[in-house]
Amino acid sequence: MAHLLVVESWVGSMSRLLPRAIREGGHEFTFLTRDLHHYLRSAPEGVAHPLLGARNVITADTNDTEALLPRVRRLHEVLGFDGVLTSCDYYLPTVARTAAALGLPGPAPEAVGHACRKDATRRVLAEAGVAGPRFAVHEEWAELARAAREIGYPLVAKPVDLCAGMFVRRVDDEEQLAAAVGALADFPVNARGQRRVPTVLLEELLDGPEVSVETVSHAGAVHVIGVTDKSVGGAPAFIETGHMFPAALSAADADAAEQTALGALKALGLTDGVVAHTEIKLTSAGPRVVEVNPRPAGNRITELVRHVTGIDLAAAFVDVSLGRAPDLRRTDTGLRSAAVGFLVPEATGTLETLDGERVRTAPDVLEAQFAEPGRQVRAAGSNNEYLGHVMAADPAGTGARARVEALLGEVRSGLVIR
Repeated sequence: MAHLLVVESWVGSMSRLLPRAIREGGHEFTFLTRDLHHYLRSAPEGVAHPLLGARNVITADTNDTEALLPRVRRLHEVLGFDGVLTSCDYYLPTVARTAAALGLPGPAPEAVGHACRKDATRRVLAEAGVAGPRFAVHEEWAELARAAREIGYPLVAKPVDLCAGMFVRRVDDEEQLAAAVGALADFPVNARGQRRVPTVLLEELLDGPEVSVETVSHAGAVHVIGVTDKSVGGAPAFIETGHMFPAALSAADADAAEQTALGALKALGLTDGVVAHTEIKLTSAGPRVVEVNPRPAGNRITELVRHVTGIDLAAAFVDVSLGRAPDLRRTDTGLRSAAVGFLVPEATGTLETLDGERVRTAPDVLEAQFAEPGRQVRAAGSNNEYLGHVMAADPAGTGARARVEALLGEVRSGLVIR
């Protein structure tokens, strides 16, 4: 039995998948957090959050890495950790530094730090010759406006240190750029209480569909699990509205995406102890790297992979965090594709009607969850405002996405927000 230290977590599906994977692997964990209430609020009423079922639940300031490291060293002397991990992007650099300080398995802190800062990722990949969009990184308005003119409108404005598509915007002119930069300036602290970097990343707007490449790295070898497709809506925001695994791509396009992702991971140094989710645009000029995320895919992609291949990326994440070879054997699940679609609110108000009862029991549905009427909602600006989702499968081919879209269409037809 191994003992893992889990430092914070997202409160979505991975906050349930990780504890389950640790338990099913025969291990135990200590959970370290600065705010227990963050997890209590995310659990259904009357149900304990899975993360709070840890062997130990310890409160510490996880936002102050310099103060945290001596505390964790003392805990390690008493509790004896075998690995450290988190699913939350905001704490991946802290976990990498912690593992290194304790002499435990994990990727190099510098590699994780570069992957978790979009501007650093761009610079590293550009220096290594890995294809990406033209970009510029600035803080001052005059420099941003000049760089935008040089790149050319339309373009994409991004924060360098936020997740879930927050404040990522398409901008078509200088007026829209000023609005995007102003909105970022009005958000100086992220959802975990960490002060943000005021730097803004400007990128060329890329054409073509977006996919992600799911990989597991161990002992210097990067194993490709597959390619997931992505649908995006909510312009001028970039909101993920659905995914399908595997992506319905030609063999050539799938290989091009995989090779580009492998090049990005190698350039960043993420070839050991990492489960990664690398986003790629298949542009008319060839594949281009969008982002590299050194943690398992969110938004139910990890579950899609398991439904189709039998590979448990959460379990693989636990294994590589312990320095162990992951089990990446594929099994015949009887499914050829699985997809998820998200119900994205397009208006602000009170959710008056949402009926998903028939969808929950429809053929081929793997999972369906919806918000309850009475909830206050706002028009979505990121991946954080969903009103629910439907996951469905196709045992014969790549029809899972079409099935999900048809089911979501039924739900949308009866959706009322006032």
